[in-house]
Amino acid sequence: MAPADPEVSTSSGRVRGQFENGVAVFRGIPFAQPPLGPLRFQAPVPPDSWSGVREAKEFGPAPPQVSMPDAGPAERGEQPGQAAAPAGDTGEWLTVNVWTPDAAPAASPLPVLVWIYGGAYMFGSSSEPTYDGGRFARAGAVFVSCNYRVGVEGFAQIPGAPANRGLLDAVAALQWVKDNIASFGGDPGNVTVFGESAGAGVIASLLAMGRARGLFRRAIAQSVPGTFFTPELAADITSAIAGQAGLPATYEALSQADPMRLVAAQMAVTARMREFPRWGGIKLTVTPFSPVIDGEVLPRSPWRALLAGAASDVELLTGHNRDEYRLFLAMGGQLGRVTEEEAAEVLTAFAPAPDGSAGYRKAFPDADPSALYELIFSDWLFRMPTLHLAQAHAASGGRTYLYELRAQAPAGPYGACHALDVPLVFGAMTEGMGAMLTGGSPPADFVALGELMEREWLSFATSGNPGWAAYGTEHRTTRVYDLQPDVLSYPEETSMHLWERHLFDALGLAA
Repeated sequence: MAPADPEVSTSSGRVRGQFENGVAVFRGIPFAQPPLGPLRFQAPVPPDSWSGVREAKEFGPAPPQVSMPDAGPAERGEQPGQAAAPAGDTGEWLTVNVWTPDAAPAASPLPVLVWIYGGAYMFGSSSEPTYDGGRFARAGAVFVSCNYRVGVEGFAQIPGAPANRGLLDAVAALQWVKDNIASFGGDPGNVTVFGESAGAGVIASLLAMGRARGLFRRAIAQSVPGTFFTPELAADITSAIAGQAGLPATYEALSQADPMRLVAAQMAVTARMREFPRWGGIKLTVTPFSPVIDGEVLPRSPWRALLAGAASDVELLTGHNRDEYRLFLAMGGQLGRVTEEEAAEVLTAFAPAPDGSAGYRKAFPDADPSALYELIFSDWLFRMPTLHLAQAHAASGGRTYLYELRAQAPAGPYGACHALDVPLVFGAMTEGMGAMLTGGSPPADFVALGELMEREWLSFATSGNPGWAAYGTEHRTTRVYDLQPDVLSYPEETSMHLWERHLFDALGLAA
């Protein structure tokens, strides 16, 4: 006889999930009211209570967005931004999902991992099949994933609205975990928040936010992006998007606009970023959104906050992939096709003082234009921000662990590219991005590497120790994930020295 569907009481009412592959799964539980009507572009508000038992077997709708690209436009036969939008007209975008091996309060509560998805602050949903938490639950943890607002809804700088609404959503989701996770068998005092790419940027922000203090004990930040905006830059981008939609950049006009109208305008602006030279280096990227250093929600950059000891009581595991930007070159059909002019442009835009582009050419004398282009983008966007986050945390006395992923994707020309760590950690290698990078049937040693990463993530979430020595500013101990894993001194020493004087502060309007 099959067991009855599991039921749990939450602060808003009782929910009913279902058993899947040996664990209890609850989907689509609201942690905030739908942010529509008078709540549009506002901070999240706790959900209304319900009577009876709410079915929690389906994911809530994704926040407004187009589908996240999984291949280059030429491969898909379409232009960027033309993918179908997910259904989301209920506005119930702010939901959590829970996988647990013990859907009841436990005498020995389990460690909790809370996943925050990436997607350039424009895409993403906790319903992505890659983010199935069953593997972590079967290993003895409670896994939670949450939605947060992206794009205009979450990160546009709008007069009369709080900045960084996507970050506030993450805080509200973590507050829900603190208030409710014991009912699912989890330990509210042992929460690890983890995420990749923009998700890691959200986590870096949470480390700097006073209102997030006490909501998590540990953090895992995979490929931290270095882009944070000044309010002036963010407001100028909002004006461009509003203009594209034929609207004034006011709260009144934008809050009355259909969300997908704003998504369409945002994607149109994204396709012509180079037309806005006043946006500086951001015009060379593929996203017009990042967290805003507004002085209130996010008082200062994560690097400055961590140096000042803002999160010295939080244990941090962070790292990057060796060939971060190769994914974007390959998906965009640029791999091996970058011209000297294109390489010179990005070197001029991003190479750090004091030596700028000349320093990169001297440090990497054998690199051709494609290699230089990949190196500078990888360093500026992900590798050096991640390293500097580890250094800032360690310098303030925070316990810090650093890694680099060097194993190459089994399929395609991607190398150890951006996002390869996600299918490895989740064991999701047969569909979506995982299938593209692994071929859907990866070799046994690559699968074993993913199993090792998952075990070490779980060890860190359980005890604060992933199994190798902590990173220090003198002994730069780094876990190197390759088919033959090792522990070395930080391997990207050349780039490290080029960037040692750089500060990852907010990016503003160009002079």
